[in-house]
Amino acid sequence: MNQHLRIIWYLGTKEIRSFLHDKVLLAFVIYAFSLAVIAMAQSVAQELNNGTVAVADSDHSALSRGIARMFLPPYFRPAVAAPTQPGGIGRMMDAGEAVFVLDIPPHFERDVKAGRAPSIAVNIDATAVMQAGIGAGYIASMLGTEIVLEGADQPMLPAPQVALTEHIAFNPNGSSAWFMGVMGIVSNITMLAIILAGAAVLREREHGTIDHLLVMPVTPMEIALAKIWANGAVILVAAGLSLVFVVQALLRIPIAGSVALFLCGVTLYLFFATAVGILLATVARSMPQLGLLYMLVAIPMNVLSGSTTPLESMPVLLQDIMAFSPSTHFVSFAQAILYRGAGFAVVWPDFLATAAIGLVVFAWALVRFRGAMAAVG
Repeated sequence: MNQHLRIIWYLGTKEIRSFLHDKVLLAFVIYAFSLAVIAMAQSVAQELNNGTVAVADSDHSALSRGIARMFLPPYFRPAVAAPTQPGGIGRMMDAGEAVFVLDIPPHFERDVKAGRAPSIAVNIDATAVMQAGIGAGYIASMLGTEIVLEGADQPMLPAPQVALTEHIAFNPNGSSAWFMGVMGIVSNITMLAIILAGAAVLREREHGTIDHLLVMPVTPMEIALAKIWANGAVILVAAGLSLVFVVQALLRIPIAGSVALFLCGVTLYLFFATAVGILLATVARSMPQLGLLYMLVAIPMNVLSGSTTPLESMPVLLQDIMAFSPSTHFVSFAQAILYRGAGFAVVWPDFLATAAIGLVVFAWALVRFRGAMAAVG
């Protein structure tokens, strides 16, 4: 037993040295867990940010001026004046100068105070579809508030019979960066585990070193386990450093749960993901083919795992199918630990499912790997 462990250890350290000498893969791993995470957290915004607003004020009253002043950062940029002559608003929107243009009619304040409930036309450029949908709701709420604050006798909309009080847990400001930053690490773990493990097998074939392994007193299981622990260790260290120094320190995204517990779950998941990489490498004959197989297998697995859209919003049949994918359980316990501060007592079913399915995939990959080694020999 000790002899087998020593062989796996030495073969694994060889894999790490080979990885460190591969400058392209090394740079890719560093980028994936640093700049890529920052870009995903800061550029994929799911809330309104710096929306451009213009106001065509035909009333020139205290109320209309108050409406123009209510647009403030970070949701909106300060409102600019829009032309009130016919066709002016259309020309302004055609030029892309504003996403939202409010057209305040003449005698607006007088009609509001008289209880006539006049209308404000809000023209929205829906090519900016996310900002358009969210911004319309923001503007409607802000208009009602501004009318009350300016001392109008009657609000434009009747007061609701039930007051709604919201309490937002885990992400009080609704910041998409808190979600996308952590999910960026989760997605990159899957991607790199498959690519690095698959590249390690193909590198042996392309460099001709697989012939050296065949004449050594080692078994295919020892070779496979060495590649799994070596590449898994690289990704585990990179993910841990990214979580601490990029997500927590640089992006200032709070982590509610235990980072150590999360990394334990990552270790179980990496056993599955690296086995998938070895499995794909037994089918592919070159790195371009491995890339194509990755797109067919890993990308759907990532997209349907719940990391980008909630699993509950998918068709029931698809949910049942994805229950057999460790990526689904990985995303589930990652969100539970890092977002909601869940402990082992909560996430152990996902840990168990990840380990069980990973063991099945590893057995399958080992059978394929033994066949590939026998074919080369």
